[in-house]
Amino acid sequence: MVTILDGINLKIPEKQFLAVVGIGVVFQTFHLIPTLTAFENVKVPLELRGDPDADKEALRLLEEVGLSDRKDHYPVQLSGGEQQRVAIARAFIGRPALLLADEPTGNLDTANGQRIIELLLRLHHDQGSTFILVTHDPTLAIHADRILTLRDGRIVDDREQARS
Repeated sequence: MVTILDGINLKIPEKQFLAVVGIGVVFQTFHLIPTLTAFENVKVPLELRGDPDADKEALRLLEEVGLSDRKDHYPVQLSGGEQQRVAIARAFIGRPALLLADEPTGNLDTANGQRIIELLLRLHHDQGSTFILVTHDPTLAIHADRILTLRDGRIVDDREQARS
């Protein structure tokens, strides 16, 4: 299968597309590969690119998300919050220019959801990625520079947040 970006045929498999073009994605349901450890899940995007520093970078990000001690655990051995932190580390590996997050706190309890919000915002700030977030959670949306509100597929409100 071929992927088209802005009308250009990239001639790469869709599975490799996100890793190659520098887009990180955080899914609501984690989408970790169950047969890979946390460490292996995080380093997959860099391995697809053939990056020789994949191991080092994966370990750095697992440390950053507080999971270096769980690196050899499989997704089934991790809590929902831990799985989401692995997914976030994987999304940020390779310092993507664009990070997409789809309801990243949707499957988490309030305490874990707050930790994930703080983690996403810190990594976004530290790495300088453009960050597009889809959420129904107003406590998460208030952190955005700009908020677009959609109803029935149409933009009904578009406002920029004042920053102090």
